[in-house]
Amino acid sequence: MPTPQVLDELLRQLRLRVGQDADFDLQALIDWLGRQLGAEIALVDRAGKVEVSTVRFAPDILPRLQTVLAKLSSGQLAAAASQMGVFHVRCEALGRQVPRPVLVVGSPLPLAREALALASHVGAMVEVLRRVRQADDLALRYQQAAARLRLAIFMALMTGELTLARRMTAGAVPPLLDAERLRIHLLRCPSSDRGRLIDAHQDASGYHGRGLMVRCPVYDDHLICLLPMDHDGDSVDGGLAAFLRALVRDNLDYALGISAPVPLPATARAYDQARHALAVACHTPGRVADHYGQPPLAGLLPGQQALAWARAFLEPIRAAPQLTLDITSLSLSFPRSGVARLLDVSRNTVAAHLRRVQEALGLDLQDPRSRAELALALAITDLPLPDGNAVAEARPTPSVDSLLSTEAAVTWAHAFLQPLQLGTDRTVHQTLRAWIEAGTDAQRTARDLGISRTTVRAHLCTAEQLLKRSLLTPGPGTHELVHAFRIADRAP
Repeated sequence: MPTPQVLDELLRQLRLRVGQDADFDLQALIDWLGRQLGAEIALVDRAGKVEVSTVRFAPDILPRLQTVLAKLSSGQLAAAASQMGVFHVRCEALGRQVPRPVLVVGSPLPLAREALALASHVGAMVEVLRRVRQADDLALRYQQAAARLRLAIFMALMTGELTLARRMTAGAVPPLLDAERLRIHLLRCPSSDRGRLIDAHQDASGYHGRGLMVRCPVYDDHLICLLPMDHDGDSVDGGLAAFLRALVRDNLDYALGISAPVPLPATARAYDQARHALAVACHTPGRVADHYGQPPLAGLLPGQQALAWARAFLEPIRAAPQLTLDITSLSLSFPRSGVARLLDVSRNTVAAHLRRVQEALGLDLQDPRSRAELALALAITDLPLPDGNAVAEARPTPSVDSLLSTEAAVTWAHAFLQPLQLGTDRTVHQTLRAWIEAGTDAQRTARDLGISRTTVRAHLCTAEQLLKRSLLTPGPGTHELVHAFRIADRAP
C-alpha cells in the first residue's frame, strides 16, 4: 500500500483539482502520478485516443497494445501487464461504463506493489473527477432546459396561448397554469443575482412552487415573477411575494413593480403594468410600486369604427409572414437588439423585416408618433370583436383623428396628462413635448431646449413618477404619451 504521506498528498491533489477546469485537472493529476512513480503515463479515452499523457510517454507503445486495450475497454479484462522492449507496461480499465477508459503506465523497471496500488488509486480518482464533471454538466443542462421551458411558458402566456403553454410542458404542467388570474412582480436587480434567486426557489420539477420565475430575455437586470392569485386578489404564493418585498427592503439597488391581478390570457397586459410600476418604483423611497393605471385607450374607442380604421391601416401588411408581424409587434415594446434576442434572429434580420413594414405602411418606425399609431392599430385588432362580429362595409373608414376626438378619448387624455399639470411646473411638460418631437432622442432634446442631457433625463424620471408610466425604455408608456398629446392638442 502507498504510505500515509503519499495518500495524504493524493487527497490534497483531489481537493485542488475538483472544481477547476477539467482538462487541467486530469493533466495535473497524471503528471503528479508520473513524478511519484518515475514512470510515463497515458489516459486513453473511450474512443481509444490519448486524452492526456506525460510529456515523454512513447506514442509507439499504444499501437502495439491495441488488442489488449480493446479487451480492457470492452470489459473483457480489468487489468493487464506486458513488456514492450525495455518498458514494463501495465494497463488498467477505469469505471464500469463500457466502453471504458484505460490508464497505461510504462516504466523501465517493474513497479512495486505499492506503486501499482497508487496507480490504481489515481485511476479511481480520475474516474471520480470524470463523474463529477459529468454530474456538473448534467445539472447545468437541466438548469438550462428548465429555464428555457419556463421562458417558453411565459412567452406563450404573453401571446394569450394558455392551451399551448400547457401542451409544451408535456404533462408536467406548472400549478400556475391552473390558476384563473395572476399578478406579475417585476424585480430589478443585478444580473448576477438572478440565477441565485431562481435557484433558491426552484423545486424538483423546475418550477417555483405555484409561481414561476423567469430571467427577462431582453433586460439583463430584470427578473420576471408570475404569481397566481386567489379570488380576493391576494397572492396564492404569498411567501414568494413577501420574499421579493423583503429583498427590495434589504438591498438598495433592488426595485419591484407589481401589476394588477389579470386573467392568465392577459399576461401581456400584466407585464406592461409591471414595467410601468417598476419605472415608478425606481423613483420612490421604498422602491416598490403597485400598478394603478387607467384602462388602455384602445378599449375606450368606439368598437366598430375603431376596428374598421385598424383593419384598413394594417391592410398592407395583412399577408406578411408571421415572423414579420411578430418582429413588428415586439419592436414596439423592446429595442431591436432585444427583439433579436427574443426571437433568436440577427439584428440585421429584424431591421430587414421592419424596413418592409415601413415601406408597406408608409411609416417611419423611428418616429414615436408612427410607432404609437401602429401600436394603437395592433391593440385594437387584438381586442374581442365588437357586437355583430363584423364591420359595416358600406360606411366610409373613419380617420384616426376622428376616433381620437371622441369624448371617451378626450377624457382619457386629460386624465393621463393631469398629473403633469398638478405635480410640476411647465418645464417637465415642455421637455416631454420636445422629447417626442426629437424622436425620443435625449441628446437632440437637450440641444433643442438648450439644457443638459442630464436635465432631460431627470425630467423624464419625474414624468415617469407622475404619470406612473415607463418612458426611458421603448414601449406603451411612450405610445400613450404621444396619443395624449395628440388628443389634447385637438380637444377644446
